[in-house]
Amino acid sequence: MSQLNFNPTDSSFNLRSFYDAEKAEHCQVAEDSFVELFPEFSAWVEACTQALQAGRKLLFFGNGGSAADAQHLATEFVVRFKTNRRALAALALTTDTSLLTAVGNDLGFEHLFARQIEALGAKGDIAIGISTSGKSPNILAALKAAREKGLVTVGLTGGTGGELPSLCDILLKIPSSTTSRIQEMHITFGQMLCGAIEHKLGLI
Repeated sequence: MSQLNFNPTDSSFNLRSFYDAEKAEHCQVAEDSFVELFPEFSAWVEACTQALQAGRKLLFFGNGGSAADAQHLATEFVVRFKTNRRALAALALTTDTSLLTAVGNDLGFEHLFARQIEALGAKGDIAIGISTSGKSPNILAALKAAREKGLVTVGLTGGTGGELPSLCDILLKIPSSTTSRIQEMHITFGQMLCGAIEHKLGLI
């Protein structure tokens, strides 16, 4: 069996200490989030459940890692989460490369999601913008467009929340300023949302 040979350039780096510190920070942020955010999570579950029952849809959008979260969560609603059941109407506004590049090229990157909200959003839909900083111009523009069309606006963020608080009917603000910790909790709460809705709709 071959052995891996490591030649660290920084001999002062202690992997165990790094590992333990990451674990401690993750666990603390998770605990703080669960303590603080039940009212907001409950409101999010209720709003999405009512929307889906009324034949409306969930629209997820974000940049970078948050774009991946948007796609991940929309897929779990449409396909399955806990068990096989009927499809639930959800869409990630991050996946159509022709549309994304056309908007970026012709209108500007800040219009990336607002343009899709204008085209696809309807009163009673849920617009879910994911931004760890709360300052992403295209997320803010999309939530403004959603408000104008009568969508329920939801923000997933962290730190101070940036400019999201004034644009969101429901705001889940992770109590951390570390991007990776915020993203970890966004996907956790997003998956909990899907599981809770499956229960509330009697699908499992």
